[in-house]
Amino acid sequence: MIEADSQIESLQEKARQIRIHILKMLTAASSGHTGGSLSAADIVTALYFCQMRHRPQDPTWRDRDRFVLSKGHAVPALYAAMAMAGYLPEKELMTLRQIDSRLQGHPDMRTLPGIDFSTGSLGQGLSVANGMALAARLDQREVRIYVLLGDGEIQEGQNWEAAMAASHYKLDNLCAILDFNKLQIDGRVLEVMSIAPVADKWRSFGWEVMEVDGHDFSQLLPALDRCQGVKGRPSLIIAHTIKGKGVSFMENQVKYHGIAPTPEELQRALKELGA
Repeated sequence: MIEADSQIESLQEKARQIRIHILKMLTAASSGHTGGSLSAADIVTALYFCQMRHRPQDPTWRDRDRFVLSKGHAVPALYAAMAMAGYLPEKELMTLRQIDSRLQGHPDMRTLPGIDFSTGSLGQGLSVANGMALAARLDQREVRIYVLLGDGEIQEGQNWEAAMAASHYKLDNLCAILDFNKLQIDGRVLEVMSIAPVADKWRSFGWEVMEVDGHDFSQLLPALDRCQGVKGRPSLIIAHTIKGKGVSFMENQVKYHGIAPTPEELQRALKELGA
């Protein structure tokens, strides 16, 4: 129990640091997506610092697990995790969205080693992850594929074609995670285009589905472990999250979907995060 508590405390500290990096880099860039990056921070932390097999010093290692950030606008969370893991210098984070920077507003696999796929056009990531999972099976490699989806994103019809295909091909090396923060650029997901009942829909497509608090590592980690034991079907973790998590005046505020903090807001946020 002591070891488990220590691991969770370590992950919580990493997630805090990721949130600090997110806020600083977005403020420096004066543009970007704050709310959904903050809501995804704990999920990305669990993957990069606990769950996934990867080698920052060998980013093209063939037996690494793959990660597809389908909600590509939340890439500040991914860049921060990658920097902390050793894929790039942390000081490079401050070049976000600058001309000729490797850190563009959406992930680009052509410029930054460690990015498994370029994303940004919403609704396509699950299809890409399906292809990776099928390729791993054909190559007979014990590789797992993780894909992070946005809740507004799964209003896109391509997700449901991909969900059907993943079930049909019994892609049990595929784990999708839904960042269910319940807000999108135009308002509440429920009001823009309801996706309810989420769990029942994915189960009806033949997926193993579990629901967790996406900010609670004591729930996230067992769910990720459980996915590894599922056979004959893909897995979905519905991670209930809070948009803008970690900064009180940003939490559940749709206006922070696609704007960066001002310098004054950054100072307030960093104080809350203990930076």
